[in-house]
Amino acid sequence: MTYIIHGATGAQGSPVLTALTSAGLDAVAAVRDITKVDGAAIAIDNSSVDSLADAYRGAEGVFVHLPLGRPEDQLAFARTIAEAVRRATPARVVFSTSGYPLDPTGEGTSAVDVLARELASSGVSYAIVEPRLFLENLLLPVTLGPTRAEGALRYPIRPDYAVSWISHLDVADVVSRLLTDHSVTGIVSVGALPGMTGADLAAGFARYLGQDVRFEAISPARYGELITPLFGDDAVAPVVASYEHRRHQPGELIPEARSAQALLGLSPRSVEQWLRDLGA
Repeated sequence: MTYIIHGATGAQGSPVLTALTSAGLDAVAAVRDITKVDGAAIAIDNSSVDSLADAYRGAEGVFVHLPLGRPEDQLAFARTIAEAVRRATPARVVFSTSGYPLDPTGEGTSAVDVLARELASSGVSYAIVEPRLFLENLLLPVTLGPTRAEGALRYPIRPDYAVSWISHLDVADVVSRLLTDHSVTGIVSVGALPGMTGADLAAGFARYLGQDVRFEAISPARYGELITPLFGDDAVAPVVASYEHRRHQPGELIPEARSAQALLGLSPRSVEQWLRDLGA
């Protein structure tokens, strides 16, 4: 049986595809352009229910996450994916919220809230992987460059803001388990426990790089200016808004009771182990 992996050329999908194929499983990249994939691939259109249903039909599992973009586009994709799941009824769907917060009331109107609700009511076996912030954000040249050259790890959160940081490698471990083990249903939160502050991140980089590294908080607006050339205005605006929101929050920790540590026995890598595994 086949596993269908959305965004398999991207940051989240690629490690999942690698993890499954390394385990000897039949995993297929679901992408817009199959010429960009070295291996089994199927062309999909996130705006077409028929396209997605054809890809999902008969699949042992589907890994899905919403691409970066305007909120209205993400919402349209969420509804299309949900309808395709209902039509095709794959054996299992695992959905990553990609760091977008789920409304704790279950009544939110964002794309991730809509897709989470639709999966829960679809009748298909499902799990939702709920990360907070990705360590890979720290590898963007606007952050990693000054960290290496100046020993300054600059990021738009307060120095005391504790986060359950997680890497894409760790998310792939969790997703792979959830795709092949259907015993856990619902939300699985992923991230470090206890959470890490800016100083903790800097210490991890310092150990890996063998040099002094300090954490420096910058404003969300400044961070937006730095990453706009990489992603464009439409993608950056909601990112900046999310960091503005974080300025008024006490922290960003996953609940231990529904963590991957508690539900699956999987703990994330340390910062230095993650950097070593990447060869950063």
